[in-house]
Amino acid sequence: MAMSNTTKNIFSLSAGKDSTATLLVGIAQEVPNLHAVSADTGYESPLSYEYLDYLEDALGIRIQRVKADFSTQIARKRRYIEERWPKEGVSDEAIKLALEMLHPTGIPFLDLCLWKGRFPSTKARFCTHELKVKPLFEQCLMPALDGGGMVLSWQGVRRDESLARRYLPECDEVGGGLYNYRPILKWKVEDVFEAHRYMGIRWNPLYEKGCGRVGCFPCINETKDGIANISQRWPWVIDLIEKWERMVSLVSKRGCSTFYCAVDDPMFEGGEIISPETHGIRKRVEWAKTSRGGRQYDLIKSISDTGCKSAYGLCDSA
Repeated sequence: MAMSNTTKNIFSLSAGKDSTATLLVGIAQEVPNLHAVSADTGYESPLSYEYLDYLEDALGIRIQRVKADFSTQIARKRRYIEERWPKEGVSDEAIKLALEMLHPTGIPFLDLCLWKGRFPSTKARFCTHELKVKPLFEQCLMPALDGGGMVLSWQGVRRDESLARRYLPECDEVGGGLYNYRPILKWKVEDVFEAHRYMGIRWNPLYEKGCGRVGCFPCINETKDGIANISQRWPWVIDLIEKWERMVSLVSKRGCSTFYCAVDDPMFEGGEIISPETHGIRKRVEWAKTSRGGRQYDLIKSISDTGCKSAYGLCDSA
C-alpha cells in the first residue's frame, strides 16, 4: 500500500490479538503520522484496560480513548415514556419505575441497552455500530478528514475469522479521502502471535485464561465454553449482568429483557413465561456447565481449575 508522508494512519485497537498485530505491523514499517485509537464500551475486562496501558508504555505511543454518549437518546426516551406509555396501557407503577431507572450511567454498553430497552443479539447487533463504529468515525476519523489529505484506517481483520470476512479486499475506498486497509487479511492466527513475539510485545493475558475472544466481557456471541470459563474465573461478571438484566427490564415496555435472547436458549420450550429469573444470565451459565445436549452436567467443567486453558497453546510460548 503506497502512502505519502502526509497520509494519516489511524489504527483501531480493541486490545485483541489481531488489532494489536496490525499496530505492530505499522510500527515495524515506521509508517508516518501513526495514531492509535480505542473505543471504550465500558464493558470490557479490567485486564484489557490494563493491556492498553501496557501497550502505551511498551511501544511509547498514546492511545486515544473514545466513548459513545447516549444522554440525548435517553432523555428522548424519557419523554416518550411520559407521553406514550400511558396511552399504550402501561401501568402507572411500571412508568414510575422506568423513569426512576432511566438515567445515563456513564457506561456506554449499559446506556445503549437502557435506551433501546433491550440487549443486542446475534440478529440485532446494534452494539458494534453504536459503540465502536460511530464513536471512532465521529471522534477520530472525521476530525482527521477535516484537515484534508488521505486517511488510512488500519483494521485488524483476517479472512480466517468468519465467512463474512472471507471476500473482503485488502484495501477499499470509503470516500472523501478515507480508505480501509487490512494488512493482515491473509494471515493465520499463528502469524498474529508470532508478530507479538518478534516485536517483543506481550499479548492480552486473557488469551492465557481460556478466552478465545477479547472485547465485551462476555460478547453476545460468546461460546458455550467461553460463558462457562468467565463464570468460573470471574463470577462478578455474571453478578453484574444479572443486575443489568433487572435494570433494562424496568425500562422495557415488555417488562423483561435478558442478556441472551431467551428463544435462542437450547433448553427453551415454546410457551414458557420469559423473565430474567427464568431465562436470564444465570440459566445460560447453568447450561454452559453441561455437556452436549444440555441435559447433564459436565464433570470435567465442574472441576475448579484456574490454570492455563489457552485455545492457542500460549502459556508456555511467551
